[in-house]
Amino acid sequence: MAAPSRTSWRGFLKLSLISVPVKAFTANETGGEVRLNQLHKDCNSRVKYQKVCPAHGELKSEDIVSGYEYQKDTYVVVDPDELDKLRTKSDRAVSIDGFVQQDEIDASYYAGKTYYLLPDGPPGERPYALLREGMVKNGVAAIAQVVMSGREQLVLVRPLGKLLVMTGLHYPQRVREAADFEQEVDDIALKPQEQQLTDTLIGASKIEDFDLDSYHDQYVTKLKQLIEMKVAGQEVVQVPDHEEPKILNLMDALKKSVAEAQARAAGVPTANADAADEGGKDADAPTAKKLAPSAGRKKGPRKVGGE
Repeated sequence: MAAPSRTSWRGFLKLSLISVPVKAFTANETGGEVRLNQLHKDCNSRVKYQKVCPAHGELKSEDIVSGYEYQKDTYVVVDPDELDKLRTKSDRAVSIDGFVQQDEIDASYYAGKTYYLLPDGPPGERPYALLREGMVKNGVAAIAQVVMSGREQLVLVRPLGKLLVMTGLHYPQRVREAADFEQEVDDIALKPQEQQLTDTLIGASKIEDFDLDSYHDQYVTKLKQLIEMKVAGQEVVQVPDHEEPKILNLMDALKKSVAEAQARAAGVPTANADAADEGGKDADAPTAKKLAPSAGRKKGPRKVGGE
């Protein structure tokens, strides 16, 4: 499938005197999301948000600017065009500061926004390929800075297949250190048998052929299912949970967990697995009762003829 025609950003990937023209496409897909609107619970009318000036009433978007309060009720207006004047041409590039080992940046610094970088035209293809291949051979990723969406961002550029991928990073000042929370965790003297059982459980639970595509957003699936049921005038019935086995102590839990993990690895069905599967089926196809839509609601689902 061809890459989407709409780019999120165009510029250069710069390393010393080498400039690679690139275009960025967002890797985050939002098309499958279900967006809910806020309604007044008494009449189902949609809630509206209005931007109001206490002196002049409701405002249009073109009448609103951004400002910083430097004294009580005293502001200085910050114009994006003025801020752009403080930037140089190099700010409009992904400027590589250097390279680090790919596992050197902890995932807690990932900001959640990722882009695929592609060479922008034939002139960028060879330096792009050289840079990507060099990063693969050396097992490194690049630390860089770029201006996107009007502000400077710290990013990690790494090879992925034939591509270079750029992921936004939080600045260290925006990430709370793990050490701040470690004092809440006590030092426990672990028993050798506990450690051995835990190692066995982890070994038996390893996923040999991991496929991330097998995971799906169950929230979206269930939300769509709920909406369809409500539109059809059906009552939502609680899906029954399978009963968890009662475990009296940690050692019993470890032993039973190891036995079940080893049985699953050998393809032997277990009671818990059967119950979980049954619960999954229930979740996919919940029971529902026909129910007339609530009376007196302005925009609620309509009753279909014949029901």
